[in-house]
Amino acid sequence: MKRAVAEYVAVCDTCQRVKAEHQRPAGILQPLKIPEWKWEEISMDFIVGLPRTQKGYNSIWVVVDRLTKVAHFIPVNTTYSGARLAELYISRIVCLHGVPKRIISDRGSQFTSSFWEQLHDSLDSKLRFSTAYHPQTDGQTERTNQILEDMLRACAIQYGTSWDKSLPYAEFSYNNSYQASLKKSPFEALYGRRCRTPLFWNQTGEKQVFGPDLIRDAEQQIKMVRENLRVARSGRKSYADVRREDLTFKVDDFVYLKVSPMRGIRRFNMKGKPAPRYIGPFKIVERKGEVAYKLELPSNLSGIHNVFHVSQLKKCLRVPKNKHHWKVWMCRRI
Repeated sequence: MKRAVAEYVAVCDTCQRVKAEHQRPAGILQPLKIPEWKWEEISMDFIVGLPRTQKGYNSIWVVVDRLTKVAHFIPVNTTYSGARLAELYISRIVCLHGVPKRIISDRGSQFTSSFWEQLHDSLDSKLRFSTAYHPQTDGQTERTNQILEDMLRACAIQYGTSWDKSLPYAEFSYNNSYQASLKKSPFEALYGRRCRTPLFWNQTGEKQVFGPDLIRDAEQQIKMVRENLRVARSGRKSYADVRREDLTFKVDDFVYLKVSPMRGIRRFNMKGKPAPRYIGPFKIVERKGEVAYKLELPSNLSGIHNVFHVSQLKKCLRVPKNKHHWKVWMCRRI
């Protein structure tokens, strides 16, 4: 009887949708490829929810070079149009570093708009979006956001809501701070020598190199940076994979989808703790990369991107007999 009860509970549709999992997070770490040169690949994100300043700013646009870790913090307003953001992008990024080959970002409305896509299509820049509801895809920008927010909290204690006045100093401080993965500061990785600051008035390490020697020195610096990043990435991957589970699915498998990241959705006319943890099951129609899968979602979830990280999925052990059962219990958009 115990075995029969255990088998019944294991494949019960209701149990699979409401019970919490006590397993290691699924999906081993898949680090992004190390760029070949400076400012060829960048990542960008927005920090929102900041107090409005006198100049009308209420958010920060964070742009980071994935190789040298150099960051630019651009104060913006969440109501800026795509044309206004494109103007800032040209004046603050392109005019200083050129046009990047690839841009990594989340699926914010600013980055998925048709104007933004057409702009970068004309500039021959490839847009690479993160997996839905999985910000860990671009952990570097998320970490930069965390550092900047800590800086702004310290400034807010003294300057209150005038955080935009402290933003240039925060950018200067970040770009001249030692990075463990680079084994140097982002400024030094970008320009090949230390920045002249009150701490290094006469110790900037300038080199008198010209012509071919200058090119060879720059190439050698990049080789060192890429090797340091490779070592750091390998260490992070081995450390993270110990605490993760390698989970894979096959095409045509049915899986449950975790609904906790989906804000603004009601489940069974309930919200909060009584709501189920998973919805589905949904059919897997395609595998995207090593740890992402494309699902066949119903029409009332058409506003949600249908590619999810494996950590958001749970295998369906038995598909309910009624293939259209989701019409009865499917969550309704508010």
